[in-house]
Amino acid sequence: MGPLCMTRDFCLFLLLLNTRQSAALPHAPDADQCAAGGDTCHIDAFCQNTQTSYKCTCKSGFKGDGKQCEDIDECDAEHNGGCVHECNNIPGNYRCTCYDGFRLARDGHNCLDVNECFFNNGGCQHVCVNTMGSYQCLCKEGFFLSDNQHTCIHRSVEGLSCMNKEHGCSHICRETPKGGVSCECRPGFELATDQHGCILTCNHGNGGCQHICEDTEHGPACGCRGRYTLQADGHSCIETCAVNNGGCDSTCKDTTTGVRCSCPVGFSLQPDGKTCEDIDECELHNGGCEQFCRNTVGSFECSCHKGFKLLTDERSCQDVDECYFESTCDHTCVNWPGRFECRCNRGFSLYGLAHCGDVNECSVNNGGCGHTCENIVGGFLCHCPAATRLHWNKKDCVGKMAGPDVCGLHGAKTGDTLKLFSFVCFLCFLFSVIGGTVCSHACCSAGSREVENVQFSFVRLRCVSSGHRARSRHGRKADEEDGSSITAQFQLDLNPEEVTADSCDLACVRRRSEKRLRKTLRTLRKSINREQFHFHFGGSEKLARPGQPAGQCGVGQVLIDKKCVSCTVGMYHDTEQGRCVPCPAGTYQDEEGQASCVACPGLKGRTVPRPAGARSLAECGGQCSPGHFSHDGFVPCRPCHRGSYQPERGRTSCFPCGGSLVTKHEGAASFQACETKVQCSPGHYYNTSTHRCIRCPMGTYQLEFGQNYCVSCPGNTTTDFDGSTNITQCKNRRCGGELGEYTGHIESPNYPGDYPANVECTWTINPPPKRRILIVVPEVFLPVEDDCGDYLVMRKSPLPNSVTTYETCQTYERPIAFTSRSKKLWIQFRSNEGNSRKGFRVPYVTYDEDYQELIEDIVRDGRLYASENHQEILKDKRLMKCLFDVLAHPQNFFNYTAEESREMFPKSFIRFLRSKVLRFLRP
Repeated sequence: MGPLCMTRDFCLFLLLLNTRQSAALPHAPDADQCAAGGDTCHIDAFCQNTQTSYKCTCKSGFKGDGKQCEDIDECDAEHNGGCVHECNNIPGNYRCTCYDGFRLARDGHNCLDVNECFFNNGGCQHVCVNTMGSYQCLCKEGFFLSDNQHTCIHRSVEGLSCMNKEHGCSHICRETPKGGVSCECRPGFELATDQHGCILTCNHGNGGCQHICEDTEHGPACGCRGRYTLQADGHSCIETCAVNNGGCDSTCKDTTTGVRCSCPVGFSLQPDGKTCEDIDECELHNGGCEQFCRNTVGSFECSCHKGFKLLTDERSCQDVDECYFESTCDHTCVNWPGRFECRCNRGFSLYGLAHCGDVNECSVNNGGCGHTCENIVGGFLCHCPAATRLHWNKKDCVGKMAGPDVCGLHGAKTGDTLKLFSFVCFLCFLFSVIGGTVCSHACCSAGSREVENVQFSFVRLRCVSSGHRARSRHGRKADEEDGSSITAQFQLDLNPEEVTADSCDLACVRRRSEKRLRKTLRTLRKSINREQFHFHFGGSEKLARPGQPAGQCGVGQVLIDKKCVSCTVGMYHDTEQGRCVPCPAGTYQDEEGQASCVACPGLKGRTVPRPAGARSLAECGGQCSPGHFSHDGFVPCRPCHRGSYQPERGRTSCFPCGGSLVTKHEGAASFQACETKVQCSPGHYYNTSTHRCIRCPMGTYQLEFGQNYCVSCPGNTTTDFDGSTNITQCKNRRCGGELGEYTGHIESPNYPGDYPANVECTWTINPPPKRRILIVVPEVFLPVEDDCGDYLVMRKSPLPNSVTTYETCQTYERPIAFTSRSKKLWIQFRSNEGNSRKGFRVPYVTYDEDYQELIEDIVRDGRLYASENHQEILKDKRLMKCLFDVLAHPQNFFNYTAEESREMFPKSFIRFLRSKVLRFLRP
C-alpha cells in the first residue's frame, strides 16, 4: 500500500503542474514544391508541403485522390442535399432554393412561408388573407372580386350576368353570347365538376404545403421531408432536433409546437429563438475582477498587472513578494506593490537589475583624494605623503600638527580563548604596549616629539558571526574555525600642553597611559570571555548580552509588522524609548542600523547652525559648499579661483581644470564649467592634453556631457563596446545557473539584466539513473532580425546531428514546458557581437521515469496554453520551486497542507488536470 499511496499523492500533486506542448522545433523542410508550382495536384485540390515531398487533397465538395478530383452531387435523388424544395448542384457545393411564396430559412435548407399580406396588403383592395405558399384577396360585403383577383367591384346589377352576386363562379366569371355565364379558375387551380368551383393544385403556392405537395382527386396532399413532422393543420412542417439540430446554435429540445432552443451559461438566446450570442461579462462591473477582465467565448477570465498574481477566488489580485527569495537581490530587496527594488550597500553600484558590484571610486577624479587613492571593497582610502596627515574630510592632505593620534585595536575570539590582540599606529607617535612590544611607524624618525597624556575617548565594537564575515577596512578576516570576530577601535587624544615638568614628566605620562590602556584591555578581555559588553550610548550606560528573545530585534533595529527594520540614516536606535530617533544637532549618522550618532567636526570658536537628523558629514553644517574652499574646510570660505573647480563640500583646495583651461567665473563646482575647446557628448571624456574628446574605453561609461573622466563599471562587469553612456551597459559575462541532480536552473550572463553581446555559455544536465528531465522556459527574448545570430539550443550532445529537444532564436513571452528527448541534455547559448536582449532563466527538474506517460500527457496538451493565469504559474519562481520539489522527491508533498496547495493555484488549473491524473491512476 505504501508505494501506491506515494504514487497517488505524487500524482494528485501533479494537478498543480502547468505546462504546455513540447517545443522541439522541427527540422527545416525541403524546398516548398507547392509554392514553386512543381506539384501535380488537380485544380480542385490543395497542395500541402511535407517534410520530404508534398501531398494532394481534394477540396471540400470534391472527391478523388487529389491528382484527379470530381464534383460530388449533393443533390442526388435520395438526399436532395437536405433541401425541402429544390436543390441546385454547383461545382464543389450546392444551394437550396424555395418555390414562389416561400423563403429560405436561416439553416439554408428549410423553406418558410412568405407573408405576402405584410407588404402593401398583398396588393388587395380590401382584405388580404395569407395562406401557406400564397395569399388570397377578399372583398367586403356588397363587393365581389374582379378578374384581376385584387380589386373589388360593387354588386349593383340584377339578372343573370357576371355583375350579379349570385353568378356562382368561385374565381372568374365570363358572360356568354347567349346571355349566360361560364366560370374559370386562376392559374394553379382546376375547375370542379360542377363547373363553378375551383380546386387547388400543387402548381399554386405548392398546394398550400410547406414541403411536399401531391395532387389527388380531392386536392393537394401535403407531406414533410425526412425528420420533419406534419402539423395538425395538414400543411405546416415542424422542425425536429434531428434535422440540423433544429436550427439551434446550441441545445435543441423537441416540443409539440416545434423545437425549443436554449444556450449554455455565458450565452444569451437571440430574438430569432435560434442563435446564441456570447455574453460579455466584462461589461458589467468589470466581471467582478479586481484588475483586468478579458472576455472569452462563453466565459471570461480575470488577470492582474505585472507584479501581481490571481488568488484562488479567481477575482482578486495579490502583490507578488519578489523578495521572498534571498537570491532576488545581492544586497537589499525592497518589495513594492507590483514591483520590487534592489538596493546596494554603500560603496557598491547596482547592475543587471539585481546585482551589486564594488564601485571603483578612484576612477572618478582620483576619488577626490588630494594625493593617492586606494580602492577597496565597499569603499576607498585616500593616502597622504610623509610629513602630512589626512584631513577630517578623509580626502585632503594637510600639514602634520600636534594633536590627536589614533591607534586601532583588533581582537579575535574563539570560544572563550583570546587568540590575538595587536595595535596599529595610524599616526606618528612612539608608544609601548602589552609585553613590551613597541608600536612604531615608518614616519617616526629619530628626534620625533613623543606625545603625552593619552586619554581614552572612543571605542567602537563590531561583532560578526561566522556566517556573515566581512573584511574590515582596518581589520582582518577571522580564520575559518573562528566562531566570531570582534573589532575594537580606540581613539586616543594626546594633549602635550597638559604635561608639566614639576608634576609628571614624559616618562610619567607614558607609564600612566600604559597603565590605563592595560586596564582597558583587561576589561575588554573579561567582557569577551563573558560575552557581556558595557557601552556608552547617548550619555547612558548600556549592557549588551548575546542572543535576543523571540520577537525582538538587535541593536539598531525596531520591530515593524513582525519584521526587524534597521533605523535609517540620520537616525539612531534609542534603546530606552525602543524606537528610532533623529540624530541630535551637532551629530550625524550615514549608516543604517546604528545605535548612536557620530559627532560633527568642531569649528573652534565659530558658530554655525547644526541641524538635527544629519545623514552625512556634509549635512553637519558650516562646511564650505561646492565651488569653495578654506584652510580647514569650514566657513569662512573662498570661491575657487578661475581655472579651478571643486565638486565637494568641506574641501581645503580646488582642482585645476588642466591643459591651461580657464573658467568663466570663480566658484566653479565641476569640470563642466571649464571652457574646453570642444563639448564632449555622453560616452566620451575630454583629454586636457590633446584637447580632444576620447571615447570611453570598454569597461567604463560616461552619462554626462562635458566631463573629463569615465566611470569604471562596478565589480567584475564590463561593457559590450567602447563609448558606453550608462551603467546599465555594464554587464557580467559569467554564465549563471545551478546544476543539481534533481533540480536546478541555467541563467544567461548578467541575468535578470540584459545578456552581453558576443558571449557563449554551455551547460550539461546529467540526471541520476532512471530519471528524466523536465524543462520550463518561462520566457526568452532573442532577436530574430539578424538571421539567428543569438540562439538557445538543447540537445543530447555538442554534435550538431544529435537528438535535439529544443532550439530557438526568437522571442517567446509565453511560457513553454517540455520533456527532454534524451537521457542527458547539453545546452548552449550564444550571442553575436551585434545584439543584447533581456536575459532568461530556465529551471529544470529530474523526475522518476515511471511517471513519463503522465508528464508527457500534461506537457503535450495545448489547452494549457489558453489561460493567462496558467501561464503565470510557470513564471512564478516560488510556485515552480514547490512544484519541482515534489516532482523531484514525491515525499515532499507531505510538507504542504491541502489548504496551502489550494491557496497556491487557481481552481481552473486543478479542474483542468484532474481528468489526466485520474486516468493515469485508473488500473
